[in-house]
Amino acid sequence: MIRHLKDVGLDFAESAPVRLVFAGEVSAPPEDVYRALAEETGDWPCWFSAVTFARPTEQGREVHLRGGTKFMETVLAAEPSKRYAYRIDISSAPGVRAMLEDWRIWPTGAATRVQWTMAIDGPAPLRLLLRAARPGVGRAFRDAVRALDARLADSRGK
Repeated sequence: MIRHLKDVGLDFAESAPVRLVFAGEVSAPPEDVYRALAEETGDWPCWFSAVTFARPTEQGREVHLRGGTKFMETVLAAEPSKRYAYRIDISSAPGVRAMLEDWRIWPTGAATRVQWTMAIDGPAPLRLLLRAARPGVGRAFRDAVRALDARLADSRGK
């Protein structure tokens, strides 16, 4: 069932009832990481195994996940080499009332730090389920960051 989610702004990343925050490092410069996140939408399935399909739309992206969940997103922040954030407007995920994802990028010497925040609101059972799923979501993020790092290294000819 397709659901229209609550219209939230960037501040939801800090105020959501459930916030899952993960961070990792890649050896590529921030501009390469940003390009992979914000501009090379169709390539997400190549490095983020939870994503099976992604394509840009007029306002943001359409994304399909393993298991059949689908999202239509609106980009809220596109700050090259710094931040890429989007609100999920339409979702097939049961129980979700509002959702935003915020990717932050910054240099840390020889590497680039990548932080991903999933901000979600839903009924109490969904909030409990999401908190219990934190370790698995964290593993998926770490795997994605490693795969992105390898992909970006390959594209630089290393």
